[in-house]
Amino acid sequence: MNKEKRHEILVRLRDDNPHPTTELNFTSPFELLISVLLSAQATDVSVNKATARLYPLANTPAAILALGVDGVKEHIKTIGLFNSKAENVIKTCRMLLELHGGEVPQNREALEALPGVGRKTANVVLNTAFGWPTIAVDTHIFRVCNRTRFAPGKNVEEVEERLLKVVPKAFKVDCHHWFILHGRYTCVARKPRCGSCLIEDLCEFKEKVEI
Repeated sequence: MNKEKRHEILVRLRDDNPHPTTELNFTSPFELLISVLLSAQATDVSVNKATARLYPLANTPAAILALGVDGVKEHIKTIGLFNSKAENVIKTCRMLLELHGGEVPQNREALEALPGVGRKTANVVLNTAFGWPTIAVDTHIFRVCNRTRFAPGKNVEEVEERLLKVVPKAFKVDCHHWFILHGRYTCVARKPRCGSCLIEDLCEFKEKVEI
């Protein structure tokens, strides 16, 4: 895909959604961190339902640590992998208190050192909580970038690297959200909704589905 097409795609996505953000509910960088940690192999809807019970009771590292592993499990048991996630949440809260004064670090290396936090989670937190021009590549973004040929790659690392190269600075902060929402609601996995896609004429997918 050429530079002009990419630019027009980003312009259209921006014009359609000028202020995109995550669909996870949060009111602080800490809440976002915990929600993203819980969202692995789970839907944002399921995470939001669980945190709607958890955060009114405990939404700081100290408060969640006081609940203990079993207390956290009780609130997130509707989410997949809740046992291991509860363990990681407690360990993360302990590390935040011991190493970072209870604050979420604005540092990739420190974030990725937290239990259950990988590159994608760190990218989301840095981007959404702190406004960094990072691009977290999940399954939706990976699919959209390969299917449209906007930034093809064999794995999420390759796609992220290519996106960081080809996305102009003005679009970097928001493009993660545009692509994830596009993949979640329009360029869906099984049968993309090409007929209702606002970038259909720019997309280089050869097997477009008219619905």
